[in-house]
Amino acid sequence: MNRIISLVPSQTELLFDLGVDDQVVGITKFCIHPATKVKHKPIVGGTKTLNINKILMLQPDLILANKEENTREQIEELQHHYQVHVTDVVTLPDALAMIREVGKLVKKNTEAEQIAQQIDISLTPLPRSSRPSVAYFIWRKPYMVAANDTFIHSMLEIAGFRNAFTNQTRYPEITPDELKAVQPDLIFLSSEPYPFDEKHRAEFNAICPSAKILIVDGELFSWYGSRLLRSSDYFKNLRNEITQYNV
Repeated sequence: MNRIISLVPSQTELLFDLGVDDQVVGITKFCIHPATKVKHKPIVGGTKTLNINKILMLQPDLILANKEENTREQIEELQHHYQVHVTDVVTLPDALAMIREVGKLVKKNTEAEQIAQQIDISLTPLPRSSRPSVAYFIWRKPYMVAANDTFIHSMLEIAGFRNAFTNQTRYPEITPDELKAVQPDLIFLSSEPYPFDEKHRAEFNAICPSAKILIVDGELFSWYGSRLLRSSDYFKNLRNEITQYNV
């Protein structure tokens, strides 16, 4: 039986959905799903602050890591000792390929294929007509948005929106003046990694009075494992909510 450590929250959830619960011997403190199962697993640090000694003590056969979520130095150190599968997920096809790859690694090909097919069928991109523009915020002090070349950007397009910062890449810091300049129809305040909530609406409303501001579930825009099974319904409900604003 493989001893698996997952350093990526969305891939941790995928492992449990694939049915390899007993093989998971280590996770990060950000691996919060499924809640009833992860609470019994050893924590090996944060995604970017791994406790290498604890990982060494757990003697894994396989470590799941991600180019964006983990630090290069720590992953390279682990690669000297263990098989480390490093993923790089920017698009939905990348996510589907990752699910199938992980399924193959843990000998759950059939289960992984079923999950990938369900996600692929449910997340059909909408036509490009009448797409409201969105500024998607992931951080505060400094303000940071999800721009082009990110998985969030891909999900925004699939969900029927246009990224207001598509001319920038990755996660740029932006100023209030830059936000004013793009004049987004919508401002999405993500629930993670910064925990935006209702109390933050006022400061964005002061910058862009004409934009509609919504708190959105960051997991359903940024987790690229089996949680994507829930994204389609969430996106539909979100669009229906926005339709009420006549955007």
